Amino acid sequence: MHRSRRLRKNENIRRLVRETKLSVDDLVYPLFIESGQNIETEITSMPGINRYSLDSIGKELKEIVSLNIPAVMLFGIPSEKDEEGTETWSDEGIIQQAVRYIKKNYPSLYIITDVCFCEYTSHGHCGVIRNNTVENDMTLANIAKQVVSHAMAGVDMVAPSGMMDGTVQAIRQALDHYGFYDLPIMAYTVKYASSFYEPFRDAAGATPGFGNRKTYQMDSSNRNEALRRATYDIDEGADILIVKPAMTYLDIVRDLKNNFNTPIACYNVSGEYSMIKAATEKGWIDGKKIMLESLLSMKRAGADIIITYFAKEMAKILSK
Repeated sequence: MHRSRRLRKNENIRRLVRETKLSVDDLVYPLFIESGQNIETEITSMPGINRYSLDSIGKELKEIVSLNIPAVMLFGIPSEKDEEGTETWSDEGIIQQAVRYIKKNYPSLYIITDVCFCEYTSHGHCGVIRNNTVENDMTLANIAKQVVSHAMAGVDMVAPSGMMDGTVQAIRQALDHYGFYDLPIMAYTVKYASSFYEPFRDAAGATPGFGNRKTYQMDSSNRNEALRRATYDIDEGADILIVKPAMTYLDIVRDLKNNFNTPIACYNVSGEYSMIKAATEKGWIDGKKIMLESLLSMKRAGADIIITYFAKEMAKILSK
């Protein structure tokens, strides 16, 4: 008779046969960096997560380094916005300044920049607006300028999140044209038009001024489309593929893992984080255990990389 419980008898045997394990090496920590001075403001809808100005972020970066978290993903909040988000390709843009600052002062950190426009445009959409819709190819031209400016600032990887068709190809061509052949692209290949992004929009000031993003982000009902998009992005030169959100799309993470040899990342987004934090504050759940179980589910589903606001908390647990 088979008795599976033989291998569950105590913690030591459970450790020996455990199939999936989390490591600090799996984690990327998102950071919100705002133009200005003396800014360290907690985001109301994301307890424990702050917006920082560059003169205030040193303590946070020191802690990230001390926890051995390998990478950060940068999101910028500019002082001014316009119709096209022109600060995104300015040499003195907040992201360009942040990349140079981190490279100079915390050189061990691997820097990934989110490549998009919603935080920088006056209308809050992810590109150039024409006739009340995002114009795909005009937006690609601006994306090319943005990634080249990030590369010149010294970024280690770019992560385009706007879901424009042909984004990866446009970025690869622009980077190669300027000699950045070795700069990798982590594409937001499967980014759904999700309701889980609301706290992020509060954090980054990126709520659309009209309409929604359903004409360019994916329909939550679609599964096969994710495989098609992954094929397109790999053919265009993507080095890593992201699924976003994570917890409610673990089937998509597994589909990509089963069908492609490319490393797979998932983004444990703001709404997923905030729900756990809110329920923990209410005393309804054990937040630490739920955090661990949810991140483990992402790794078990096939994610090689987990972008998460829980990165610091998880790293502290893993270091014990």
